[in-house]
Amino acid sequence: MKWTNVEETLFWVGASTVASLVLWLLYRLLSGFRIWVLGNGKLLSPRLGKWAVVTGATDGIGKSYLARRGFAVMLISRSQDKLDDVARGLEEHYNVETRTVAVDFGKLDIYSKIEEGLAGLEIGVLVNNVGVSYPYPEYYLHIPDLDNFITNTINVNMTSVCQVRPPPAVSSKGVILNISSASGMYPVPLLTVYSATKAFVDFFSRGLQEEYRRQGIIIQSVLPFFVATKMTRIRKPTLDKPTPERYVAAELSTVGLQSQTNGYFPHAVMGWVTTKLVPSSIVIFLGARMNRLQRTGYLQRRRLREQRNGAGLKSE
Repeated sequence: MKWTNVEETLFWVGASTVASLVLWLLYRLLSGFRIWVLGNGKLLSPRLGKWAVVTGATDGIGKSYLARRGFAVMLISRSQDKLDDVARGLEEHYNVETRTVAVDFGKLDIYSKIEEGLAGLEIGVLVNNVGVSYPYPEYYLHIPDLDNFITNTINVNMTSVCQVRPPPAVSSKGVILNISSASGMYPVPLLTVYSATKAFVDFFSRGLQEEYRRQGIIIQSVLPFFVATKMTRIRKPTLDKPTPERYVAAELSTVGLQSQTNGYFPHAVMGWVTTKLVPSSIVIFLGARMNRLQRTGYLQRRRLREQRNGAGLKSE
């Protein structure tokens, strides 16, 4: 049977398309194996610089794994008592040097104090981890003390990422991890301000990575889904809601391999599904639905507490 020119052309177009898809799939599988199985765990070491700086250092993600890798750790957070407890624990468990700076990231007059604390340090890793979210999901105009909430959220989640940076003299190498959130991958109604500030962190980080990658500086945007931390109020870890330790162990192995990462394989799958497979309008709708249910539950529980407290006062 002899093919016509049209049939032959269609055959080669189809064959090329199939070959391209196979090569693309193979590339994605090899890339995934490199990132999530082999990892890049040996990159983060004191060879980058003696000190690791961690903001928001008394809760959540980060400090213990850097100390375990041999870094001296500069801890920056609000409560000096909590900072002292964390620093003491790191020194006892990992035999590393620690320093602390106590500041409130909701304020703007703190950065000269931080700069003084960082002066003269050979900084290899900076983790911008400090963050604040809503006390409960809420409609924008119904957020209690809205003006102060906006100012505090922007100062903590956005301004801190722009302002906390290694001194220029020692920033010619090293790693900066800016902790964003999966909430910054698409709008999340009833957490809109938080979602928008975390989207800023992601865009800011990826832009800086392109600016400075030729200088050997790695700037990574980290977008976790739920992690069992104080801020998320998740008490029982699960496969998709890991402990901070489990999440950080996975995330640090992606440094140098991904400039934007969900940091943990189950989260990466969730990120791929919600950004590539499911239309954004559906993701936004489902996020709004979930947060409305959480809002209703929170307000009902608060109302019951107020009623019980009121009844207690009357009985007295």
